[in-house]
Amino acid sequence: MKAELLPDIINRYTAASFTITRRVTALMRDNMPEGITQDQFAILQSIKGRPDRSTTSTELASVFCVGKSSITAIVARLEAKALLRRQEDPKDRRVTRLILTEEGERIVTETTQIIEGILATFLAEFDDEEGQRFIEPFEKLARLMKEADEGRES
Repeated sequence: MKAELLPDIINRYTAASFTITRRVTALMRDNMPEGITQDQFAILQSIKGRPDRSTTSTELASVFCVGKSSITAIVARLEAKALLRRQEDPKDRRVTRLILTEEGERIVTETTQIIEGILATFLAEFDDEEGQRFIEPFEKLARLMKEADEGRES
């Protein structure tokens, strides 16, 4: 990209990102089950999205770019609500896996369907080509940022 375009692109991205983030955050907050915060839901959703449907506090801390103590506090509250449980890793007894309970699975499934339905009303305004042109560069930006983080960690 030409250097002279960068300030305008950055300003437009920042403005659009701010609006979208605020609106999506409000939509999610308004549709969270009683007693569940957005951070708690994000943790549950992350666990459900894992191939083996389990994770560790350390892995979650890395995914959410927060300290392990923050994750531990959220996990403790979710465990108290019987939405997830801790289980010894069968391959390494020193590791504790976090696994959703049936109720945790149900909450993630139902809430995700509600949120997807709301977002679909906006995204349905895009035709197929616009949808691809929208998501591909957004995914590229996410990948570049993730790679930059991984490069700093090594």
